[in-house]
Amino acid sequence: MAGLQRNFHAGIVPAARWYLRTMQAYHAPPVLALHAMSWFLTNLVSAFLLPPLNLLLVAAVGLYLWHKRPRVARTLLTISVAGIWLLSTPFVADSMLQSIEGAPVDFSNNAADAIVVLSGGQRFNALEYGGNTVSKETLERVRYAAMLYRQTGKPILVSGGNPQGGGAEAPLMKQVLEQEFHVPVRWVEDTSDNTQENARHSHSVLEKAGLTRIYLVTHAWHMPRAIQAFERAGFTVIPAATAFTTRYQTDLLTFIPNAAALLESYRFMHEVVGMLWYQIKS
Repeated sequence: MAGLQRNFHAGIVPAARWYLRTMQAYHAPPVLALHAMSWFLTNLVSAFLLPPLNLLLVAAVGLYLWHKRPRVARTLLTISVAGIWLLSTPFVADSMLQSIEGAPVDFSNNAADAIVVLSGGQRFNALEYGGNTVSKETLERVRYAAMLYRQTGKPILVSGGNPQGGGAEAPLMKQVLEQEFHVPVRWVEDTSDNTQENARHSHSVLEKAGLTRIYLVTHAWHMPRAIQAFERAGFTVIPAATAFTTRYQTDLLTFIPNAAALLESYRFMHEVVGMLWYQIKS
């Protein structure tokens, strides 16, 4: 335990202090710097729980025990290699994501009062746009929200704060929707840093307008956790998921590891851990 404490104070604490000084060097307000620090620490902890780092740590323990406990060491190394291999396989990764995504909803029999679009991040200092812009994931969501608006005519709320300290994401979403898709945005919620805050802060905005039944737009793999958060905030949610996991065909390549599949496995485990954490906090 003493060794772990020494490692923590020798490594993580200085890194966190350096990150905070960096934020201050860019003249970030103290509140924004604290939000950025919270985002940094949250993602640092999650990195240890999710692939590939969790499996690499298992391998590291196995190497450490190689001479002391060779049988245990071989078991740990086997688990690590097999885990990384399987989680990097498209067939396994796709199957896991599909298990939590559900099916598209028929909106013809499910009317709502408003459309809420969740941010999926941003691209910082995009050279071709002359500044920050929406990320690929956010663009997929706002594109689907634009189509949903044309189908339903319901007003749109965009939700996305400033978790990394580089500027709020919701105004970028509004800009893309209005300037590129020619779809109006009625509300901008730009103070939330995670899905739970998306839900609470969006509810504070829409409750004033008497609107609690919403179409919720996010990625299909993120939808179960988003529904969990928004229903607890007081909304009646009609899921409007986009970017479902699909596969053109199943062939030999779907069983060969690649980096894209590992990212999908990471997303699946991130969502499962997030839903468990929400249940614990509740």
